[in-house]
Amino acid sequence: MSTPDLLYSEAEDDLRAAVRSLLTDRCPPAAVLSEAESGRAHDIALWRALGAEMGTAGLLVPDKLGGQGATAREAAVVMEELGRAVAPVPYLTSAVLAAGALLGCDTDQEAVARLLGALAEGRSVGALAVPLSTAAGAPGAPAATVRADVDGTLSGQVTGVAGAAGADVLLVPATGADGYGLYAVETAGTSVTVEPLTSLDLTRPLAAVTLTGAPARRLAGPDRAAAAIGRALLTGAGLLASEQLGVAEWCLTETVRHTKERHQFGRPIGSFQALKHRMAGLWLDLVSARATARYAADALATDSPDTPVAVAVAQAHCAEVAVRAAEECVQLHGGIGMTWEHPAHLYLKRAKADEIALGTPGRHRQALAGLVDLAAPMG
Repeated sequence: MSTPDLLYSEAEDDLRAAVRSLLTDRCPPAAVLSEAESGRAHDIALWRALGAEMGTAGLLVPDKLGGQGATAREAAVVMEELGRAVAPVPYLTSAVLAAGALLGCDTDQEAVARLLGALAEGRSVGALAVPLSTAAGAPGAPAATVRADVDGTLSGQVTGVAGAAGADVLLVPATGADGYGLYAVETAGTSVTVEPLTSLDLTRPLAAVTLTGAPARRLAGPDRAAAAIGRALLTGAGLLASEQLGVAEWCLTETVRHTKERHQFGRPIGSFQALKHRMAGLWLDLVSARATARYAADALATDSPDTPVAVAVAQAHCAEVAVRAAEECVQLHGGIGMTWEHPAHLYLKRAKADEIALGTPGRHRQALAGLVDLAAPMG
């Protein structure tokens, strides 16, 4: 078995520089705050520039299907930068989860290939219609709350779906006479209702999807649907660790900058030993988070048999590091860290929302215990 490569390649560094330059120019904290207040599902212009013009929407899609033919390593670099900017774009929900589910279907099927091409080229936005809290790596397929009728329509409701608002097509798990399947539903019809929910993270809003006799096209049956959804969720969880790493990196960098500039008793507060120790401890956590996130990305990219273990380790650790970094950022900024005008609250909300997305750290630790034959933690 080959040793995982945790270092960034020159191509990955170039991709990071390009994405960071775009986000610095088009997605500063003030713009994110403004977008969060707008009530829009995502920043359409930014997503067009990032996903379509830069081509990141198709990183995971083979070039023969209209994508870039890259791997999870490159997608992880993009996720890191999106975490650093808490960018309000549907990268995770469309380019990772929706595209990942389609890649698990029969891509020789015309409908699947057409949808993949549209997502990869940024002409369409997709969403996998499962609750964002659905745990990756869980045995079996996510429970379907939607019914597939004999006339080819779908009826039912799914709540807590990330990316549904603003999506052009929903990929919906449903059960019917033919068993479990994955279906594509266009959101433009009157038989599809997407109702925004009150979300903690305003940059990645959730919605309740209600289908009432919605026309649908079946993309995969019982033989492939569960595996396709499961792989998409596993990929999403593995790459989410890189987003959490990006959140933690921004929070530490911003906290260090602030504590160098903020003076009390005639000296920078960052020179006080107690604060030095807190930031040093956070830096150590961040270094280990980077290692676990890169391990997960490399395992996904190489289709390593250790992928479930790598993803579980990354999520169990990175989720908590991101929350701790965001909490420290708010606290060490003092009063200003509690204001709406300062972006620290956006990072805390993203970190807390990510902590329950695709499985909580505790859920991933339980999964890891089973994967490595250890007794599961109590409580």
